Amino acid sequence: MADKPTPSRRLQNPAIFVCDLQEKFRNAIWQFDKIVLTSQKVLRAAKILNLPLYVTTQNGSKLGPIVPEIQELVGDAVVTADKTRFSMMIPEIEPHFPHVLSSTSVAGTQKPPREVVIVGIESHICITQTAMDLRARGHKVYVLADAVSSCNPQEIPLAFDRLRAEGVTVTTSESWLYELMGDARIAEFRDIAKLVKETGQDTKTALGALMSSKI
Repeated sequence: MADKPTPSRRLQNPAIFVCDLQEKFRNAIWQFDKIVLTSQKVLRAAKILNLPLYVTTQNGSKLGPIVPEIQELVGDAVVTADKTRFSMMIPEIEPHFPHVLSSTSVAGTQKPPREVVIVGIESHICITQTAMDLRARGHKVYVLADAVSSCNPQEIPLAFDRLRAEGVTVTTSESWLYELMGDARIAEFRDIAKLVKETGQDTKTALGALMSSKI
């Protein structure tokens, strides 16, 4: 019997956006510590899978740096930039995510869309505007419901409704991780499965705290 072909990941061109997870927001954002827990899991998975990270702060001179829990995990980001624009699609990041229909590779073929997952704050402002800008450029966007939040929890389900209408996939961190892999035979599967098991209680905590207002 011929050997099975080497499996490939289901998502071929992924990237992770980490939006404005800053210390000054800790006491203002609903369930902030829970979205940090989920973001830590996502970023640990990024290390295992060697996924590119794009990180922003919002007006860092006034609102401070990224929270200490994830600073080491984002240390090798492709871009780390401060912004005043609400969308993460700022000049430092935009060149990495060109318009799909108008961009070509060196060989003259159309570049594939990126598959961008977004974690951070706020759901109805920076997350929404970033997702819509990426969609306008033809990219696939995932917003993780257990890794985003807002000051007012009532804003979140309304933001999700709008995002879905714009073609954004609203899902959970675990669902996205397994969709990213797509096959239990990929080389990193065991390490990701171990991570999911190790963070299982954190995942339950985050889902239990966040999902009541997001359904």
